[in-house]
Amino acid sequence: MNIQYYGHSCFKITIKPAGRGQEEVSLFIDPFDKAVGLRPPQGQADIALISHHHHDHDNVEALKGDPRIIDLPGEYSIKGVNIIGIQAYHDSVLGKERGANTIYVIDSEDIRVCHLGDLGHDLNEKQLEKIGSVNVLMVPIGGRYTLDHKKAIENIKKIEPNIIIPMHFRLKNSTADIDDEKDFCLEIGNCLAERPSKLNLKSKDFENKSMQAIVMNIE
Repeated sequence: MNIQYYGHSCFKITIKPAGRGQEEVSLFIDPFDKAVGLRPPQGQADIALISHHHHDHDNVEALKGDPRIIDLPGEYSIKGVNIIGIQAYHDSVLGKERGANTIYVIDSEDIRVCHLGDLGHDLNEKQLEKIGSVNVLMVPIGGRYTLDHKKAIENIKKIEPNIIIPMHFRLKNSTADIDDEKDFCLEIGNCLAERPSKLNLKSKDFENKSMQAIVMNIE
């Protein structure tokens, strides 16, 4: 499994599902538009996951091909990739301020990835049960519109993933009025010095690895 970061909350995950030979599946999560101040994601997409319909998360027009678009909670199986969408909210008042948010869990290659979208509240027991045991957790940390770094860490500890990838924080050239990653790394105390733009992962990579934070760069 290959994970590439485009900035904000957008990732491309390239997957080779079991039983499908060497056929790769390209999955994009939360593609943004140019108003974010970063170069929008590009490339051929088989699947596009949208956590919520704001301009900085649902720019599927930037993607090539005819991707299957998922923007609601539910259970999906597409080209050998299993996906669970979990109902959540963009704020701490049941969506009354900023609406709904869908958490996605992606299962393939014996790797379980969870993308929390623009989560704005503490996870409840029902949500945690659906999320389950996670290898890679993508979590917003920038505050203002999502969890801040302190609340993010509280929820990370409830999940206890092998690898944490912070997202939705301020990057150079970004127009987003949110915090950068410095306080998060200072408090969690476990951020790798190396900041890759891509991760190549196999299931064996998670053995004896717990709560390792990796801040990714964009290309």
